[in-house]
Amino acid sequence: MDSEKQILEKVYRLAFKYEAERGSCPQCVLSALHETLDIADPATIKASDALAGGCALSAQGTCGALSGGLLAIGSVVGRTYEDFSKGERRRRVFQYAKKLYDRFIEEYGSPLCKDVQKKIMGKSFNLLDATEYAEFEKAGAHADKCTNVSGNTARWAAEIILKIKK
Repeated sequence: MDSEKQILEKVYRLAFKYEAERGSCPQCVLSALHETLDIADPATIKASDALAGGCALSAQGTCGALSGGLLAIGSVVGRTYEDFSKGERRRRVFQYAKKLYDRFIEEYGSPLCKDVQKKIMGKSFNLLDATEYAEFEKAGAHADKCTNVSGNTARWAAEIILKIKK
């Protein structure tokens, strides 16, 4: 069995690679975690695609990588549909989700895609505009910028999930 360090490195590498080759930051993070830790399911990965680029490529919402990491944690300790249906209010997901959120903020200063873009590329881009999207790519988004954000977020989520599973 792989050591925790090897698992975390694998998660990082997969999320980085998927972001570079395929895009959709939440799907990249979730897929890396799914393949490495056997968490989340294909339906959740599919649904997460709408959250890419700060929600519908708007760059105005939460970074898709962070959304993917939060979904991964929720898939492990989130409230079940059955508990939701019963009106169960006690949940522990937030204590773990907040750890990922805080680590993300510590590194990138904001949960918003546009702010993360400013931090790592010096400016934010309208991802729905073809000209600005080309500039986004030229600035290294899928070379070493957003790829690194996805890798880091997947690794941080994996650290939290491994602790939960202990």
